[in-house]
Amino acid sequence: MIVWINGAFGAGKRSTARELIDLLPHCTLYDPELIGGELTRLLPLKRLAEVTDFQDLPIWRRLVVDTAAALLAEVGGVLAVPMTLLRQEYRDEIFGGLAARRIPVRHVLLSTDETILRRRIAAREVEADDPEANERDRRWCEEHIEPYQAALGWLTGDAHVIDNTALTPRETAVRLAEAVRSGTAGVCEIVQTPEPTAETVAAGVLLFDERDRVLLVDPTYKPGWEFPGGVVERGEAPARAGMREVAEEIGIELTEVPGLLVVDWEPPRPPGYGGLRLLFDGGTLSGRDAGRLLLPGPELRGWRFVDEAEAAVLLPPARYARLRWALRARERGVVLNLEDGIPVG
Repeated sequence: MIVWINGAFGAGKRSTARELIDLLPHCTLYDPELIGGELTRLLPLKRLAEVTDFQDLPIWRRLVVDTAAALLAEVGGVLAVPMTLLRQEYRDEIFGGLAARRIPVRHVLLSTDETILRRRIAAREVEADDPEANERDRRWCEEHIEPYQAALGWLTGDAHVIDNTALTPRETAVRLAEAVRSGTAGVCEIVQTPEPTAETVAAGVLLFDERDRVLLVDPTYKPGWEFPGGVVERGEAPARAGMREVAEEIGIELTEVPGLLVVDWEPPRPPGYGGLRLLFDGGTLSGRDAGRLLLPGPELRGWRFVDEAEAAVLLPPARYARLRWALRARERGVVLNLEDGIPVG
């Protein structure tokens, strides 16, 4: 199990985590910031210059999950993880990766009054003999107060909140431990999609509104928007798999088997295995049908109909390339064979 301690920079997450390891049996401190520090030594300066925060590096988010899984396999018990996560898509990616490994996560938010928070930041010292390093750290914390406040909308709805404004780290840890023991800080409800161990076949279904815009959904368990659909199960026909996924994901029962638009071979890109990606034409949804769309909270966060230009912004490049050729196939009434998003044959 993981107890993820979230909150503003300077909220006392790390000091609370240190106290927590004495209060929960077999509890180990795991600080993902150490991974970020090592990446600054491992990655080329050119790559580091492309981001302002190591959390923006996909390799950091992947290593956070892999290291947590390895630690738990080694020591068992509970990991106390003091780490600020202010971008919901990063929270979804990391927690989804942990859920895929069957690692339950209890998400706790330390909420601190802004006046007290600023006072704590002003008193922070990360390097006893380096005033410049301390000043940089304080500026960093202060600059992230506004993003933290902007993220409170989803944070307070997602995490168990502990107001630690007037609490010491020990008192905060005592309350946190009790919330974990009692179940008040419950396990995050996020989809548990097992990691593939070989190439997969996935079926997506394109659904259109009366303005010919395509439906996209926003999964909680991976970054970027997606088409309704999923992995084809063993012994299942791909088109039927797409129909099943549409019903499970958005509550729409398709009455006719959708026609195939594109077959795309996705090459393996470690840690992914790649495989075949099929897109089907699910037809046009009436306004009434669109109004009946349902979303399972743990799996999908939102949905919207978009035109091709909007899809280019929302979809990762590989998915957008697949969609672009699927739309051309639909216009021409043909089926296209793609390799890594490029038509062949």
